[in-house]
Amino acid sequence: QVQLVESGGGFVQPGGSLRLSCAASGNIFIINAMGWYRQAPGKQRELVAAITSGSGTNYADSVKGRFTISRDNAKNTVLLRMNNLKPEDTAVYYCNADHQSLAGFRTTYWGQGTQVTVSS
Repeated sequence: QVQLVESGGGFVQPGGSLRLSCAASGNIFIINAMGWYRQAPGKQRELVAAITSGSGTNYADSVKGRFTISRDNAKNTVLLRMNNLKPEDTAVYYCNADHQSLAGFRTTYWGQGTQVTVSS
């Protein structure tokens, strides 16, 4: 199995910034896309940003211009830089990775989630 370990969540004031980090470990063969999702209470989990193995990116409309996703393939790590945070960004943020095993099975793995709270 693959494990995803997240860090960087916390409590910030509106307009502040945070950087989330996620590192994959375990029985890694090939990791294709990696990304960040978030889920607020009472709402569905939604895509925040994703990045392909070739560093192509896509973002939710609500975070374009404020968030930046990047990755280090050698370290199997994905980062999410979040600027100009708003109260509506408050959610549990989850890292995910699209993994292909040595046997050819494709599985999406999820991190445990890290809380981001934006409030004055």
